[in-house]
Amino acid sequence: MTQTTDFLSHLNSSQRRAVEHYCGPLLVVAGAGSGKTRALTYRIANLILKHKVAPENILAVTFTNKAAREMKERIEKLFAQQLALSKHGQRLELLPAEEQVQLRSRVYKTYIKPLWIGTFHSLFSRILRFDINKYQDDKGHQWKRSFSIFDESDAQSLVKNIVTKQLNLDDKKFNPRSMRYAISNAKNQGLTPNDIEKNQPDYKGRVLSQVYSSYQDQLAANNALDFDDLILIPVRLFQQNESVLGYWHQQFQHILVDEYQDTNRIQYDLIRLLVTNGETRKSEWNWQNRSVFVVGDADQSIYSFRMADYTILLEFQEDFGDGLPDDDTRTMVKLEENYRSRENILQAANYLIENNTQRIDKVLKATRGIGEQIYCHKADDEVAEAHFVVNQIRKMEEQNPEIDWGSFAILYRTNAQSRPFEDALRGKVPYIIVGGLKFYDRKEIKDALAYLRAIANPDDTVSLLRIINTPRRGIGQATIDNLVGAAQQLGVPLWEILSDKTSVATLAGRSAKGVNSFADLITRWQEQVENFSAAEIVKGIMEESGYVQDLQKQGTDEAENRLENVSELYNAVLQFQEENEDTSLGGFLANASLASDLDDLKDGQKAVSLMTLHSAKGLEFPVIFLVGLEQGLFPNFRSMDDPAALEEERRLCYVGITRAQEQLYLSHARERRLYGNREPAVRSQFLGEIPKELISSTLVKVKASSEPLTSAIEPKQQTTKRSTKQSADWKVGELLIHDSFGTGEVTHVFGSGSKISIAVKFPGVGQKILDPKRTILQRVK
Repeated sequence: MTQTTDFLSHLNSSQRRAVEHYCGPLLVVAGAGSGKTRALTYRIANLILKHKVAPENILAVTFTNKAAREMKERIEKLFAQQLALSKHGQRLELLPAEEQVQLRSRVYKTYIKPLWIGTFHSLFSRILRFDINKYQDDKGHQWKRSFSIFDESDAQSLVKNIVTKQLNLDDKKFNPRSMRYAISNAKNQGLTPNDIEKNQPDYKGRVLSQVYSSYQDQLAANNALDFDDLILIPVRLFQQNESVLGYWHQQFQHILVDEYQDTNRIQYDLIRLLVTNGETRKSEWNWQNRSVFVVGDADQSIYSFRMADYTILLEFQEDFGDGLPDDDTRTMVKLEENYRSRENILQAANYLIENNTQRIDKVLKATRGIGEQIYCHKADDEVAEAHFVVNQIRKMEEQNPEIDWGSFAILYRTNAQSRPFEDALRGKVPYIIVGGLKFYDRKEIKDALAYLRAIANPDDTVSLLRIINTPRRGIGQATIDNLVGAAQQLGVPLWEILSDKTSVATLAGRSAKGVNSFADLITRWQEQVENFSAAEIVKGIMEESGYVQDLQKQGTDEAENRLENVSELYNAVLQFQEENEDTSLGGFLANASLASDLDDLKDGQKAVSLMTLHSAKGLEFPVIFLVGLEQGLFPNFRSMDDPAALEEERRLCYVGITRAQEQLYLSHARERRLYGNREPAVRSQFLGEIPKELISSTLVKVKASSEPLTSAIEPKQQTTKRSTKQSADWKVGELLIHDSFGTGEVTHVFGSGSKISIAVKFPGVGQKILDPKRTILQRVK
């Protein structure tokens, strides 16, 4: 391909310096929104176009398959554009459709297909397909190139079988899920079963080592690998076999790694081996026609729970580079120009992250206007917080024609926080949960509701079957099949069989004890339905069933999230009781069913995005609501006495702030229900780390306008006035203030003419039907 134009001309000076770097090491410190993907793709194109590097000699590692696809698509488009200019003297999009297809097809075959671009797992599983037969582990196990890759479900089943059947361990004391989690962590640190036993010489460590060793035996027997093996085995193979390492070192002359701050130690070992060919002496490294090019930002390292180690990025200059100060180094480039966010937002992010000590100094520089002041809202509680956010979204969407529901995102620290926002959005605004399930679709919530439904309606066989062995009570599938079969043949509900000890003794055999224990539990709570509130039943059944204790014993981050969701269900029941006259279990279950049976959004429908801050990384939205900024929630309790953990929480906040393109809202509550109790909440220390002049506590008034969003927000205080209009003017969705009940939202308008009444929902008070002619109401403007 003849290069007819300077295709790098529209890069800024820092991007261009990174892209044009040829040989040797280079660390690109890429701030949020600074164009790191552009730098990576243009670098690959420049290596091929200018330096004539063969595509098959380039290895580019991404952290998601989506990022890999995007990179390939960008490179293909870039090459096709260059080919169109050199061959036809015209831009690609101006050529006939048939000619465009032919050019892109030629580019794909010549340049894209030979490139090695993908995730660590996809790239190195491909390498193992060539060479795994040359590897042998410390027990002499070998694998064939036709190996299977076990997914997490397969791996969990294997560990469970080893714990409960092969080693006959008590699965309450040695929870299979926790054991699997520990094995995965060990592999990500490059530890063998023997290493585990040396590091943890107590009984628990010896058992873990034994389970780990048996697990590896079973993988080998099945000619299978798990996901962690796809990184660990290439490292050990390269360490074992110099010729294999030498081959791949020669193959990959230019190595690029995206999101370098998210690598773990075993991934780092893999890159280092390929770059250096196993040579440990830095003075002996030969950089002729070779490079290692890593892109990342320590300020956006938020995955320590996945064993990511941001210090790997901080140590790049010592490991590979010249180690000189930032102003003098030739092996580091900083991308600080931000193309995403308004200046006000970037200033807040810069001031916040300066409080961290473990970082490479950089300052995000705005390329766009200053934008609106950040607004910080102090709500009475989590319900009022959710209503404020949703009402603001509805106003902005209605009054700004250039934005739609998809322009908004609500970001929170934990999944459990989604529940009040879902309640406030449901039926009014379309929404999606990104990177997770809607609250009432989560496994632990479905499990809890199944317990409640079984208590309220013992004929609910579906619910009984869901929970009869959850948590495990030693009731096997064969026993369950016997019980169900008997019920079907007799034409009676399953509960009629379960609640009869004689039938259970006949049908359940050795599992009879577990079945009777379950039936007794449900019976006890059925007898107490009239004596306890729905909230008390939720708390009691989840504890007595062993469900909560089972999650506590697992000790994983996933189990902790599940516990938070169970607690949030309890909070949901308390809120239901406060807002409704019917506080019975049946009343709550009817309400929950309506919440969980909504139709899914149609494909392509615009919707507000709800997600945790971890899920938000890599995304951007015109308007961001960053909620729950309170001590103990964000930053979370576990980080309060741990400086390193607190810095990660601050990085998480930084990531959240820098998702906003046009406007940022922050919110916190005066009090919040935690584990069922109303607790006073203290505003997050992170809010105090942002200069006051960047944040307004006066709500801006949204005005209808065809202007861009940034100029359609008028910095004027929210005001209220007495309603002087006819009552017939009240509309669903309007906000009003009642002297006794506070701020509420009109949910229904009844009657017509002079006989109008309105239903108003007041947070913490519930639904009230009012006559506007006889009640003094203030309309919120």
